[in-house]
Amino acid sequence: MKFLQLSAEQRDSFNNDGFLIVPNALTPEQVERIVAAGDKLIESPRTDDRFVANGNYDSFRNSIAKDDAFLEILTLDTTVPLIVQLLGPRIQSITSHLIYKFPNAAGTPETFRTPGWHRDVAYTPDDLGHNLIPRMEVKIAYYLTDTSKPNTGVTMFAPNSNHLKQKIEIPTGQSDPQGAVAPQLSAGDAIFFENRTWHAGAANLTNKITKAIMMGYGFSWMKPMDYTTMPDELLEKCDPIQKQLLNGLKDKDGRFVPGGIHTPLIEWCQENGVEYQPVNF
Repeated sequence: MKFLQLSAEQRDSFNNDGFLIVPNALTPEQVERIVAAGDKLIESPRTDDRFVANGNYDSFRNSIAKDDAFLEILTLDTTVPLIVQLLGPRIQSITSHLIYKFPNAAGTPETFRTPGWHRDVAYTPDDLGHNLIPRMEVKIAYYLTDTSKPNTGVTMFAPNSNHLKQKIEIPTGQSDPQGAVAPQLSAGDAIFFENRTWHAGAANLTNKITKAIMMGYGFSWMKPMDYTTMPDELLEKCDPIQKQLLNGLKDKDGRFVPGGIHTPLIEWCQENGVEYQPVNF
C-alpha cells in the first residue's frame, strides 16, 4: 500500500464535521469492475449475508468474501492510508457492505428515509450512552453511480453531529435534523464518516439504481460486524497488510501472543513517518 499524506485540512474537516469527501477515489476502470461484481451478486439467488428491505433496498454483508473485485479496495492507495492516519495501525476490517437502492415507488415523498437517522456500531448508544461513545470505526462509502442530483438515495449526514453527547434532535414535523446535507458525488467518489456521525438514507426518486459499497475499519479489539473468520482461499491471495485487516495473522499455532502478533501496519507507519494522533473528544 502506497503512502498518501492526510492533510491538516482533511483531518480538521473530518474531526469537525464527522465526514470527509475524497473525490475520484476510484478510477473509471475500478468502478466498472466493482459494479460488474455487484450486479452479479444482486442478480444472483444467493441469500447468505443478504438483507432486503422496503422493496427497494438490496444489500450483501461481507461482500469482500464473495468476489475478488472487492479485495482490491481493502487497501486502496487513495483512501486507506488516510484511515490509518485517522485510526492508527491497530485496525481491522469491520464490514464490507454492498448496497443497491432501487427507485422508490411512485408517490414516495422526498422526506422518506431508509434507514432512518442513526449512529453506527450496533447498540453502542444503548450500551454506553451517547455521551460516552468514542470514535471506534471509520467507514468509506464508495459511490459507484452519480448522486449529484437531489433525491438519488445517497447517504445524508448531519455535520458536527459526531460531537453530540445526546440523541440528535429532529424538529417536529421535519424529517431531518437542522443543517442535514446530501452530498453531491460522482461515480468513483468516496466519503468517509465515523460511527458517531448521525446519518440516514435519502429517498431514491430517480429511475436509476444507486450503487455503493461501504468498507468499515475499526480497532483490532472490536468484533467485526459481518464475519468471524475469512476463508483460507481468500487469505492466501492477501498481502500481509490485507491479512492483518482480515484477521488472518496468527502465530504458528494460531494462538494468542502476549504483546500481540506482528502488525504490518505498525511497520508501514514507521516506514512512512506516521505518528498516530489519538482522538480525545
